[in-house]
Amino acid sequence: MPIPTRARTTTRRSTGAGPTTGAAVTTAATTAATAATAATTAVTTASTTASPAAGRAAAVRRATVLPAVAVLAGLATALTALPATPAAASSAGSAAALSAGSAAASSAGRAAAGAPVQVALPAPTGPRPVGTVALRLVDRGRKDPLAPSKPYRELMVSLWYPARATTGLPVAPQMTAGAAAAFDRDTAPDLGLKPGEVAWAATRTHARVGAPVDTRGGRLPVILFSPGFEAPRTLSTALAEDLAARGYVVVTVDHTYEAEQVEFPGGRVETSKLPVVRNEEEQAKLFSVLLPTRVADLRFVLDRLADLDRGAGPREAAPLPGGLRGALDLSRVGAFGHSMGGSTAAQLAHDDPRVDAGANLDGMVFDPVASTGVSKPFLQVAGETTTRASEPSWKSFWEASTGWKREARFTGTQHFSFFDLQAMLPQISAKLGHPATAETIGTIDPRRSVAAQRAYLAAFFDLHLKGRRTPLFDGPSAAYPEVRLIP
Repeated sequence: MPIPTRARTTTRRSTGAGPTTGAAVTTAATTAATAATAATTAVTTASTTASPAAGRAAAVRRATVLPAVAVLAGLATALTALPATPAAASSAGSAAALSAGSAAASSAGRAAAGAPVQVALPAPTGPRPVGTVALRLVDRGRKDPLAPSKPYRELMVSLWYPARATTGLPVAPQMTAGAAAAFDRDTAPDLGLKPGEVAWAATRTHARVGAPVDTRGGRLPVILFSPGFEAPRTLSTALAEDLAARGYVVVTVDHTYEAEQVEFPGGRVETSKLPVVRNEEEQAKLFSVLLPTRVADLRFVLDRLADLDRGAGPREAAPLPGGLRGALDLSRVGAFGHSMGGSTAAQLAHDDPRVDAGANLDGMVFDPVASTGVSKPFLQVAGETTTRASEPSWKSFWEASTGWKREARFTGTQHFSFFDLQAMLPQISAKLGHPATAETIGTIDPRRSVAAQRAYLAAFFDLHLKGRRTPLFDGPSAAYPEVRLIP
């Protein structure tokens, strides 16, 4: 499956081999930035070569555990000749049939041709209704490092926020029509699904488009979200909506031309321009471009949020939600991400003084921050097999970090458990006999997994952005026995 951390290689990779980074992950802090500049032109040529679908789901966790940031500047130009691959899209999540999913999966065969399966996202648990707005943001001061022919960098972001007066407003889809069509065509086969079997475009969020912002409790702290390698922002909607319902403005960001698909206003879909990666050295060079690009994306988004808070919206944007002006408390900012997005959040927390706290959902940590650590509060959320012993970058990051820090391991989870597939796949499995569900999202009860992720993420940001004490990080929790705090 090409999301969220697919290895774009022409050879198959196995999860049996652990990270080969070791010390290399912790020694490239000074060379990565130079290599990123030299490698900018490496990701621009076109081809129709695709990486093998077989084994992708198994290889996802380790796709970013190659020596991705142990980059020598002199090697960066080698990427120039690499062809790019066409992109696939992203997916939606589920929750309505979670209780039936696990039991039904073992007995349900592939459904006969008929109406496409529809899946649902779990409802937010916070007390406030949610609004959302999608915005195109254009950084005219930066050439796109992944598409150098473009004299600017453009992003799509979604704002999720507590809302009022939502009655009668349309419910936002998780994925727009173009994104859903691309996902069905390009990515469904990698999930073991045939195009047309699942109605991706039918998945709805719980947010109302353009609803007025509710600031009756005061200005709202802001949380940025960065998705995994090649993944779209839409795949973590369940976590974003839940935080918004608890009183945060959550800004989910697509990293254009890395993400498998990004749909812009008017239906234009931009796909990935990443090159085929044929070995670890080439992947290292590629990632030396991607991480600085991601961090620059988030820093630019923070700049634009300050403009939005002053009432200055993007030139091409639809009308902004009522009450948005003056609603953002940019003195309280957090960041989190899944997979490579977690490393992006860590680097952002290190680099940008505006960011107060960060969290990583089961992602390898790349240099420079893998070596330097952070001095700010940081939460490491681990899948069952992610440990400081098995992942050298976690060990170096932990030892170098001097601020408040916790590591929480979720028993029974896999890497894909930490975004919307945790809720989606059981529903599909129940109706279509989806293969290898446990290998993809683990053996944990999907409802319990989603609830625990939401609880710990919210408790972390409540503690460090709102000053609300929580017992969840003091020791084992009777409410969430699946979560173990690692000293």
